[in-house]
Amino acid sequence: MERHTTVISQPELDRQAAICREIASYWKAEGRTPLAFVDTYGCQQNEADSERIRGMLRACGYRMSDTEEGADCIVINTCAIREHAETRVYGNVGALVHTKNRHPAQKIFLCGCMMGQPAVVEKIKHSYHHVDGVFNPHQLWRFPELLQSVLTRRKRIFAVDDSAGNIAEGIPVVRASKLKAWVSIMYGCNNFCSYCIVPYVRGRERSRRPEEIIEEVKGLIAAGYKDITVLGQNVNSYGKDLDCGVDFADLMASLAELPGDFWLRFMTSHPKDASCKLFDTIASHNKICNQFHLPFQSGNDRVLKTMNRHYNRAQYLELVDYGRKVMPNLVLTSDVIVGFPGETEEEFEDTISLIEQVRYDALFTFIFSPRGGTPAAKMEDPTPKEEKNRRFDKLCNVQNRISLEIHQAYVGKTMRVLVDGRDGENLTARTEGGRLVRLPGDDSLIGQFIDAKITGCTTWSLVGEAVL
Repeated sequence: MERHTTVISQPELDRQAAICREIASYWKAEGRTPLAFVDTYGCQQNEADSERIRGMLRACGYRMSDTEEGADCIVINTCAIREHAETRVYGNVGALVHTKNRHPAQKIFLCGCMMGQPAVVEKIKHSYHHVDGVFNPHQLWRFPELLQSVLTRRKRIFAVDDSAGNIAEGIPVVRASKLKAWVSIMYGCNNFCSYCIVPYVRGRERSRRPEEIIEEVKGLIAAGYKDITVLGQNVNSYGKDLDCGVDFADLMASLAELPGDFWLRFMTSHPKDASCKLFDTIASHNKICNQFHLPFQSGNDRVLKTMNRHYNRAQYLELVDYGRKVMPNLVLTSDVIVGFPGETEEEFEDTISLIEQVRYDALFTFIFSPRGGTPAAKMEDPTPKEEKNRRFDKLCNVQNRISLEIHQAYVGKTMRVLVDGRDGENLTARTEGGRLVRLPGDDSLIGQFIDAKITGCTTWSLVGEAVL
């Protein structure tokens, strides 16, 4: 694999923009506005990529649709992190045969992390003949060119060249929300955790220039965005590949000092690169939410070493202790894998004891899913599925109890929340720590920061009332 990061030149980006105009002219000459449907699987980085795909489609003259039926162009942005996500993609892509039979001119593209795996690309090529185009994450910036090729030449196209990755600035974006925004500050990963496919499909770590990020966030603030999340496979590594002397803590400080009333969040962090400087930066800037997603994956040192995580239990707990020292109200969330190959009952209990000790606000919990091409996929795994399911259920029960206890402690408090929508009879809002709050109120409150008194809770959300 080529390790050199490519910064896409402005002439190349201008060429893609010109192609967008050519496609838009084509549809105008046809006398209609075509429809496009973009379906997204996986993480926030995929969501951010889909927003750029929608931006390019909009520039090509398409109007967004919320259904595959009748769409002139369908783009499925895939996830390769777990087997379940891949199975869903194959099932849903297979079903598109029927929509294409009803609309033969429909063009179907697959992109995202699954398309970074050669075996998957070969399967699509030979078994899913109704798919017109495939491109991996490194080729996303070329989507207008790929779309034009499929429209004019009527031949399938597979843009899956392997590389270390690239950075392409200035791609148009159609954001899913007018209130919350994702901002990718870096791409790829250098960590090579033994269970993870990401470095193989998204390439090596590459950071955007800080001035480009700052300008993008300035534009979001000016447009009225109130909840801005910066993204990276490992945001703590930001800047290591640059020569500007700016690390992640420095970048967050610069963003937090921009004028405006907004919240800043980030994900995801790797414990081996989390620093006291970052915790101090969060604590000293009111606009940076006192929320930290810090995946621990396992509470046992042997398992962590086998996972290639580069920290141990004691080091992780030291980070947590420091974070809570400087931010007593820190909301802490994490990821954990149950049933990693060779994990014993005693090692699993170490994970349970760590959860009890840290007392996370919430966990994202997963049963180990082998990913072809990763070291963990080749490891001996003697634990039966039924036993992994039992452990998983136990872990979820422990965390659900802790989450409920933490939420019960909110009752009676008044908190600043951002009202972000409606769910049935109630408005929905988020606390600084990302906790969901349901409360009665008028739609005029949507998009506003308000104070809310917490009057009740469930395991997964809070109940409140506006204090106006």
